[in-house]
Amino acid sequence: MPNRSMEGSRAFQLRRLAESTLGSGNLRVAVRVPDGELLEEWLALHTVDFFNHLNILYGTLTEFCTSRECPVMCAGPRFEYHWQDSSSVKYRRSTRLSAPDYIECLLNWTQAQIDDETLFPTALDASFPPNFVDRIKAILRRLFRIYAHIYNHHFTQVCALRLEVHLNTSYRHFFLFVREK
Repeated sequence: MPNRSMEGSRAFQLRRLAESTLGSGNLRVAVRVPDGELLEEWLALHTVDFFNHLNILYGTLTEFCTSRECPVMCAGPRFEYHWQDSSSVKYRRSTRLSAPDYIECLLNWTQAQIDDETLFPTALDASFPPNFVDRIKAILRRLFRIYAHIYNHHFTQVCALRLEVHLNTSYRHFFLFVREK
């Protein structure tokens, strides 16, 4: 799992600031870009954090979210998600997948985005691409689908594992962050 913030870097300093505001208990404050900080840095930091949190949360549910139990990636009966990735030959067209296959594609795709130095630069003198905000919106829109699937199809298991506080806090942070941007 990527942390993407090396000690002493700007990202490391931003992460420490984010953690200190999260610890205050006020998520509305925690999602605001601190004065003097670049929006792109703040978006990158939080996007990586949301990816990491979702990866861990979903990882606790993989024994329940199987192709047999979740043959289609959906969030209730009204929302079905198909996977599409224009950079992939296999998924160039919208493809119906089981929830675990869809989520695996999504997590791998997101990891590839995060690892792309042209999109998430780590060098101090590097700049973000002009379409960075749009790319982040696409990542966050897709990550939301994992939350939606978990809430609609696995909340009973989340409660049985006593993870509902973690899920709810993670989602509330995500929701407030997306609304702020």
